[in-house]
Amino acid sequence: MLTPVVLGGLAVLLAGPVPWVLSRWRGLRRTPAAAMLLWQSTAAAAVLAALGAGLSLATDRLWEPPVAGHDVVVAVLAGAVTAVVVARLLWSGHRTGTALRRMRRLHRERVDLVASRDEGVSVLEHDLPVAYCVPGMSGSRIVVSRSTLTSLAPAELAAVIEHERSHLRARHDLVLEAFTVLHRAFPRWVASRAARAEVEVLVEVLADRAAVRRGDRRALLSALVALAGSSAPAGALGSAGSLAARAEVLRDEGNHRLQAGSVVLLAGAILALPTVLVVLPWLSGLR
Repeated sequence: MLTPVVLGGLAVLLAGPVPWVLSRWRGLRRTPAAAMLLWQSTAAAAVLAALGAGLSLATDRLWEPPVAGHDVVVAVLAGAVTAVVVARLLWSGHRTGTALRRMRRLHRERVDLVASRDEGVSVLEHDLPVAYCVPGMSGSRIVVSRSTLTSLAPAELAAVIEHERSHLRARHDLVLEAFTVLHRAFPRWVASRAARAEVEVLVEVLADRAAVRRGDRRALLSALVALAGSSAPAGALGSAGSLAARAEVLRDEGNHRLQAGSVVLLAGAILALPTVLVVLPWLSGLR
């Protein structure tokens, strides 16, 4: 009976206090790839612990005879709760994915109707500086306004375009979608809003890092300032979000390999703990 209790407690910690603490650890952004891995492992471990708690409680009650009537009741209730968790995740995934893909498809079609093409970029005749990308399994779009083309210097424009291309190459939309699914499945019971908000910052920081590797850091910073205040349509990934946080990370040119390695190890440990707690009792039972 100890394993379900431990897994349940772990699920509560990983769903609430741990994301709350991570969202306030601003230094994590200095190692965005490791930080993203930590957030993903925390979310996956929370789901695994929650499912494992219900399944292990059900199997503990029914694994060894004699099985009393109340054991069956507890096992059925635990199984039902586990089934509800799975159903909510699947339904949230279906609704979120379907809505996003429909929204992006319609937006791409509208962009194709009104925008001109310039070296693989869709250009909108608009007076405000705008830059964003619309992901898609077949045919993504990078969209900028005419004002962006005329107001940014060549190096700044190149940095912005590379930022958007990095979003598309890394499929940051799928990362954000996964955290959106989790938040919509359990909006009141877990700290998924904090996780979703921080992951939004991290995908922008990762795209900034990719743009800087191929371009100029100062050019990207000045381009972000020029684009400040603009917003991307729903379902798209823009260049102007989280400006203050991204500018702070861009100005940091230090080497943080020790932090990155430590965070990766922490991510592995967080994911391994519920995995071990779920697998080992079943293996011992089989023996």
